[in-house]
Amino acid sequence: MKNVRVEYFAYFREKSGVPVEDVETGAATLGDLYDELSGRHGFALPQSVVRPVVDDEFRAMSDAFNEGDRVAFVPPVAGG
Repeated sequence: MKNVRVEYFAYFREKSGVPVEDVETGAATLGDLYDELSGRHGFALPQSVVRPVVDDEFRAMSDAFNEGDRVAFVPPVAGG
């Protein structure tokens, strides 16, 4: 198990109801972590449209992460 800090923005903050949470997880990849959090908070966005960020750097859902990392998931952005 590892502990990470998950920061929530926009859609994810609305669904989770919190701006940040410390999570203890057995997830091996960012995609696994996203699936775990989706089950917990009811996120409906598929992984294919979400961008993971670890310590301010964009990553791939297939990437691993480390104990103590700061993780965020960025929803699709609409613009005009």
